[in-house]
Amino acid sequence: MKTVRRLLYRDITAAVFFVAVAFLSLFYFIDFVDELEDVGKNGYRLAHALLSGVLELPAHFYELFPIAVLIGTIFALARMAQSSEFTILRTGGLGPGRALGLLALLGALFAVLTFVVGDYLAPLSERAAVELKAQFSGGRRLGGSGAWLKDRRSQPDGSTRSVSVNVLRTTPEGVLEGVRIFEFDADGRLVTRIAARYARIGAGQWVLDDAQVTHWPDPAVAQEALPVDEAHHTQLAWPSSLDARVVAAAVLPLSTMSTVELWRYSQHLSSQEQAANRHAIQFWKRALYPLACLVMVALALPFAYLQARAGGISYKVFGGILLGISFVLLNNVAGHVGILRNWTPWLVAAAPSTLFLLLSLGAFTWLVRYR
Repeated sequence: MKTVRRLLYRDITAAVFFVAVAFLSLFYFIDFVDELEDVGKNGYRLAHALLSGVLELPAHFYELFPIAVLIGTIFALARMAQSSEFTILRTGGLGPGRALGLLALLGALFAVLTFVVGDYLAPLSERAAVELKAQFSGGRRLGGSGAWLKDRRSQPDGSTRSVSVNVLRTTPEGVLEGVRIFEFDADGRLVTRIAARYARIGAGQWVLDDAQVTHWPDPAVAQEALPVDEAHHTQLAWPSSLDARVVAAAVLPLSTMSTVELWRYSQHLSSQEQAANRHAIQFWKRALYPLACLVMVALALPFAYLQARAGGISYKVFGGILLGISFVLLNNVAGHVGILRNWTPWLVAAAPSTLFLLLSLGAFTWLVRYR
């Protein structure tokens, strides 16, 4: 059995990584061509375009590796079936259950590799890519209305005030720019507004530069016609529980966050009564996506039972490509529909893999029983 395991693992692993390298080469070329548009602007050189493409590779590997596992496994098993090697292995005692167990172990190893790359290497490289592009574009603009954060502040009298923070963009050094802070009392009335040019996040407080503070009087004494209090501060220390991790999660793309960071940020959004379904779905997709490698090897196994002594491999590989594309499409569509319909996050993330796993096991059972 060790010889059989070595034979299967060697052929499948070689085919899988060959397909992965082919995919990564294609996507690197596409990213590089896309970056050429910015070469020569603001000191952005050809070397930076090459480096940016390299930094995108771990994320592409994470997204494409399950598809490479499917196509590579189909190719290896179809080639063994064509040369009758798989038939010899079956007559030598490699039953359907044992074959499924061997491939499941290999799929688990592929899943571990996918998790390590997607949870550690890809977020770091994506963040480095974002910082590289921000360095030559004068910072990073956070959409048309910027990024919004929420916080709560306890007052000496025991009341709680809600705080909404808007950040327009970040500088190349990671400093927040165009910061607006709105503080509301328990009845939802605007109490304080702070507009600062820059903000730096410290331990338990933000340091605001060039801050304009507007404070409205308490409604209880408003009848005394007190004026609105306005003050300008060259530098202002603003207490806040919004630390650097929460702010980074709000201003950086989701691809720069690990599974743990996605979980923490989704919990923060829930505690602040903000919509957290998008981040919760992304967390479950990130947590369950490596298991797609197990689904892919199970989906590829039925192709070994389709006998073809001459030709047929190209059709099987093409079928594998279509299955891989349909899996990615279904996975993305399920995520978007889940956000729109506010479905249970873990069900949205698990549905595509579960559907394809049932499809593979059904096809495998039918082929073993009737073919």
